Formats: sequence, structure tokens, C-alpha cells
Amino acid sequence: MKSFIALAVSLTSSLVLSASAQTIPAPAQAHASAAPTKVAVIAFQAAIAQTNEGQRNIGDLQKKLDPKRQQLKARSAELEALAKQLQSQESTLSDTERASRTKAIGAKKKDFDRDAEDAQNDYKTEMGGVFDTLAPKVYQVLVSYAQQQGYTLVLDVSQQQNPVLFAGDSTNITKAVIDAYNVKSGVPAPPAPVKPQIGKAAPPAH
Repeated sequence: MKSFIALAVSLTSSLVLSASAQTIPAPAQAHASAAPTKVAVIAFQAAIAQTNEGQRNIGDLQKKLDPKRQQLKARSAELEALAKQLQSQESTLSDTERASRTKAIGAKKKDFDRDAEDAQNDYKTEMGGVFDTLAPKVYQVLVSYAQQQGYTLVLDVSQQQNPVLFAGDSTNITKAVIDAYNVKSGVPAPPAPVKPQIGKAAPPAH
């Protein structure tokens, strides 16, 4: 999944001062400001993709788009073969034949580039739909988990320009939220890919 659409969700806390709040005695204000702030971080985009439901939906999308990908791969190989053939035969071709083949290859490449761009845009759009569908549901679990654990601030570290320069492992709740969402969704984990057995010969026939 090389093309993912970045999704940022963060919880923020705010303090509103009213006219009556300004009359609180200094000792009470000092006591209120001493309340500890419990902060956590989450890679929210990764959390969405790594839930069982996310893995299932992304896998289904890849299967859906795989025939188009294979078709484009075959066309790319054809273009490469035609270019190599023209290069190897260039010295034996007439100017007219060389120009004709070059034009034909150029037209094929133009069609290929347009179709490849359309396929990439379709992939981004459909992948975005997968994330847009799951994001609100995972966010609800995130909020519930953060409240239960007493976190007052959760920062999303999946953004390229996030403000977090360092966060200890104990503050990262990505896996905890993924596990909590899997329990709530009830979607089973996708089956692990079967690894081929290498280096084991079949027993000789008797």
C-alpha cells in the first residue's frame, strides 16, 4: 500500500476563563494548575490500516484492482520490448520505417501513460474511501480508550510534519486502539499467507 491518504485526528483540551473563574483565590488556582497532564501518541493512519477490518478491506480492494494492474504490467513489458527491438534493428531500417515505428511506439506509450494515471487516480480514490469509512469508527474507539485510560491529550504522529520530536514506547497507544477496535468490530484477523516449503525433498517412493 504505497499510496495512502494522510488522515490526522487529534484530541485537544481547552480551558475557558469566565469572569467568575477569575475570582478564584490564588491557592485554589495553584492547586488546579497542578493537575497532571497524561499524554499519548498514536499513528492513526497506520492504526486504521492495521485493524482486521482495514486489512480485509484493503485486501479486497487490491484484489479488485489487480486485473487492471496486471494488464498495465503486460503493456509496459510490451512497450519495453518494442523499444529494444527498434534499437537493435535501427541500423537496418529505412528512415521511413524507423519513423513509422517510433511514431507507433510513441502513440502506444501515450495511451499507456494516460491509462496508468487513470488507474492510479482510481486507486487513490477507492483507497481514500476505505479510510474515510473506517476513520470515524476507529476515532470513536480512540476517544473511548483515551477517556478510560485518563489521557487528556492524544497526538497523531503519522503526519509528516507532526510536532512530536520524541515519545516513549509507553505513550504509544496505536496497538492498544487497534486491539480495542478489533474486539468491537468482531472482524477476524485475515489468514496468514502460506509460506512455501523450501529445501525439503519428497521422500523416495518404495
